[in-house]
Amino acid sequence: MSFFIRLDRTPDATLHDQLVEQTRQAILTRRLSAGTRLPASRTLAAELGISRNVIVAAFDELISEGYLEGRVGSGTYVTNDLPSAPGRTLAAPVGMPRWLRHEQRIAATTPPLARDAIDFRLGTPTITPLPLDVWRRAWRDALDVLPPTQYGPVAGDPDLRAAIAGYLGRARGIACGADDVIVTAGAAQALDLIARATLAPGDTVGMEEPGYPEARNLFLAQQAHLLPVPVDDDGLRVDCLLTGPTAPLLLYVTPSHQYPLGARLPVARRMALLAWAAANDSLIIEDDYDSEFRFDAPPLPALAGLDETGHVAYIGTFSKVLTPSLRAGYLVAPQPLRARIVGLMQLTARLTPWPVQRALTHFLVSGDLERHIRRMRRHYAAKRAALHDALAPVAPLARLQGLEAGLHAYLELRPDLDAATIIARAAARGVIVYPLGDYYIGAPDRCGILLGYGGLTCDDVVRGTCILADVITEAYATRLFGDL
Repeated sequence: MSFFIRLDRTPDATLHDQLVEQTRQAILTRRLSAGTRLPASRTLAAELGISRNVIVAAFDELISEGYLEGRVGSGTYVTNDLPSAPGRTLAAPVGMPRWLRHEQRIAATTPPLARDAIDFRLGTPTITPLPLDVWRRAWRDALDVLPPTQYGPVAGDPDLRAAIAGYLGRARGIACGADDVIVTAGAAQALDLIARATLAPGDTVGMEEPGYPEARNLFLAQQAHLLPVPVDDDGLRVDCLLTGPTAPLLLYVTPSHQYPLGARLPVARRMALLAWAAANDSLIIEDDYDSEFRFDAPPLPALAGLDETGHVAYIGTFSKVLTPSLRAGYLVAPQPLRARIVGLMQLTARLTPWPVQRALTHFLVSGDLERHIRRMRRHYAAKRAALHDALAPVAPLARLQGLEAGLHAYLELRPDLDAATIIARAAARGVIVYPLGDYYIGAPDRCGILLGYGGLTCDDVVRGTCILADVITEAYATRLFGDL
């Protein structure tokens, strides 16, 4: 719920009044649906950085107005007796947008896992802290009935799509309904479907530079022309986007945690980006791949939650919050793009298995997923702190960035250090790290190393980064004094 509470600490309105009004609007617009359990006052106060008394007073006022109800021993809930209101709706473009065309693709490859090494591979989470009884409960619920005898809906199980829509409303402020959601076999399939549904050979796709190689390969498979767009410490440079007839048809962005540098796109740039898309009739593909994990930083609104013209397709995944082995993700897209994508899925029938969809529905509806996310934030925060502390001694030589969110960090090296040499020497000592240069379309404009810490134990993070720090120190000494 704290996601769409954006408090302004100017004297124009009290914190109490802002909290009451924003919560009231969230309920009226159905971003908080009837029956939703609100966070405990202590939890919400900690997330917003305000006094618990302000939260309690605001809840009491909303209870007196009939928006909330308290249940003894259970908590505070959005009342079930609200007057009927239109369901969640997603913005739709006016007329037929120019980005609806389509073609085909090839598969991308990933490097094999390093054996007997500390591998700082990006995009790797862990599920170890998830209590086994929670996992078993989800699957008992999934297997409590016999499976259907027919293929399920191509867009996904209706209950799961409704649960995802509710989750996105609570967690990311995206006002959507079950019909706006398509369940996919992961984020890669969602991106592939968008590319096939929209691109003809030669169409231009904007990509963050540096950016996600797998996305780049999927667009190239559709014979797209890639247009690199510079990235700075605040993410995509909106001012560098082409406009008019030369504007890219699609623009792929990772605003919550820029991949791979880790920047977070500020709200002002988000609004400018949406204005650019509407003015140029371009489709923004928002990959929100690990937005659930943020540290010492407030949540920022999703582009899809701010979009009012139907120019954003939103991709989410369960790979980071649970495990990639489930092969499950989701796509929220405007009409008529959804209809075309569902048509493509009917041709391929590559759907997420029914038991997986049932188990995920349980995770979402029961609240177990959001509890697990809170648990994992603490777990990953400990690894993040270990990474930071172990690399602190080499801070003058290597600046650690991108730690505000996500499961990986970017280590920017001094220009006089050679990343390839450091990576090779670290590998020789059993530590695998990744070069930033592989994430560029053109020539790199900075020198650095990427460190994915999500899938490692805290001990391995410490051991691996200590070895890396030694290698960096040795590389600098060699540059100064040569091999002794």
